[in-house]
Amino acid sequence: MNDAGEIDISAIRAEVERLRLEHHDLESAIGALLAVGVADQLQIQRLKKRKLLLRDRIAYLEDQLTPDIIA
Repeated sequence: MNDAGEIDISAIRAEVERLRLEHHDLESAIGALLAVGVADQLQIQRLKKRKLLLRDRIAYLEDQLTPDIIA
C-alpha cells in the first residue's frame, strides 16, 4: 500500500480510538448521573443520543478499515 493509504488507515484507527474513549466517558457519565438519582432526564437523553451517534460512527470507520472481499 502507498504512503497515503497508510496515513489514511492510521488516521482512521486514531479516530476510532478517540471515539471509543469518548463513548466510554459518556457511558461513565450517564452511569454516574443515574446513580445520583436527581439527574436531568433531558441531559441524560442527550448524552445517550450522543453515545449512539458515536457508536454508529465507530462502526462506519471500522467498516472503512475492512477490505472489500468479493466472494
